[in-house]
Amino acid sequence: MPESISSDLKEKVRRLPDKPGVYLMKDRLGSVIYVGKAKNLKKRVSSYFQASKRFTHQPKIRALVQMIRDFEYIEVKSEPEALLLEGKLIKKWKPKYNTDFVDDKRFLLVRVDVTRELPRFALARFKKEDGARYFGPFAHANHIRKTLTEMRRRFGILLGDASPKKEDENRFRLYDDVRSEIYGHENLVTLEEYQERVEQACEFLQGKSKEWLDELKQEMVKEAAERNYEKAAALRDIVFALEASLKKTRKFERDLPVRESADETLESLQKELSMRNPPNVIECFDISHISGTFVVASMVQFVGGKPNKAGYRRFKIKSFEGNDDFRSMEEVVGRRYRRLHKEGKPFPDLIVIDGGMGQVGAAIKSFLLQDLDPPELIGLAKKHETIIFPDERPPLRLPLKHSGLQLLQRCRDEAHRFANTFNADLRSKRIRESILDDFTGLGPKKKNALLDEFGSIERLKSASLTELRSVDGIGLETATRLKAFLEEHYRG
Repeated sequence: MPESISSDLKEKVRRLPDKPGVYLMKDRLGSVIYVGKAKNLKKRVSSYFQASKRFTHQPKIRALVQMIRDFEYIEVKSEPEALLLEGKLIKKWKPKYNTDFVDDKRFLLVRVDVTRELPRFALARFKKEDGARYFGPFAHANHIRKTLTEMRRRFGILLGDASPKKEDENRFRLYDDVRSEIYGHENLVTLEEYQERVEQACEFLQGKSKEWLDELKQEMVKEAAERNYEKAAALRDIVFALEASLKKTRKFERDLPVRESADETLESLQKELSMRNPPNVIECFDISHISGTFVVASMVQFVGGKPNKAGYRRFKIKSFEGNDDFRSMEEVVGRRYRRLHKEGKPFPDLIVIDGGMGQVGAAIKSFLLQDLDPPELIGLAKKHETIIFPDERPPLRLPLKHSGLQLLQRCRDEAHRFANTFNADLRSKRIRESILDDFTGLGPKKKNALLDEFGSIERLKSASLTELRSVDGIGLETATRLKAFLEEHYRG
């Protein structure tokens, strides 16, 4: 690297991963001056600071390198993801040294207007709140166009925006030249049959069906084995286009780790909840029970919009027995923040309660009883995903696609999962141990030793006297009585 590059920047380059991603070059003021994509972040970014690289001899690149004082990077899972993210960030930051994407050209989406009697699959560049289903975006326009063409052949779907002529109220004529060649006549289908075709095609775009791809691959191998190389090559191109399109749909939208989006999400949530600061630390509570038994609670913690599993906590209900979600919520919220207050630790920026006004009121009560000032606290009611406030503010219903609401849902769902897991563990442990509680002459130490040795009551029941006596503290008399007891009382 040139000597003009700072030692800190050199070290930062050395720590880059050998993974695909996007990098953002910054000047001395911290402004983004260039956004680029890379198949290998370490190789690509380091090349900017190597005088031997040819492209650094270009005047534009030399000028860019002289301006660089820092950079950030975002690691992704594939090159298509990197391409999509690069375009998105260029549109956002409009860097001085980027020339691509400047026309604000957007990646293609597949739009299916399911509100129409005869939904058609069409390409679009903008996603609207119009009731239609959208798939994508897709990085390579030629691939998705070829994919739609092949989907028309496979599923018999309609493409474009025009409506076919109706034969009557219940039937229509599908003018499809490909299927006409197959069937020898114009194919006549019912509305219900066409709706099934649409659903199958949508499932394919979601990556839920791989059978078609497998069939095409087998056909490709067969044609190649029979030396029909032209046909095999055509099938290869189709398979490549389908895989390239579906690879992005399955992974990019859900997993793309855009750092800026987390900040934007927290800021949007701050605005919607009228908070002073973005809720960087969120703690969410959930109660779990089975018909009033095995009542437990969970608390999960999100920091910067991501789960912080080191901050997870789970609780057994101690103050009463039975099924009372309100009392349970009051107890666990009180225990959590009484302890934090006692230890002098900060409260979270936002508390989310799984439930409605009753659960929210119980959580607020726990603070009042301890003379503590609660942080911002809301409930998330499952019906309509409504946000409940503890004060006079009316309930808030955000659009289901609102990033702030989706973050709250992730917190709630994770708390629910964590609580249910704890509940299942307790039930499993109780079932394992309960029958041994009724066997006289077996203390906790011996009971645990037996369960540790055999792992389950089933294996314990099938063990021989010799195997039972191999456990510390278990003599012949105890082993004999235990076998007889399990034979009589355990039917598992």
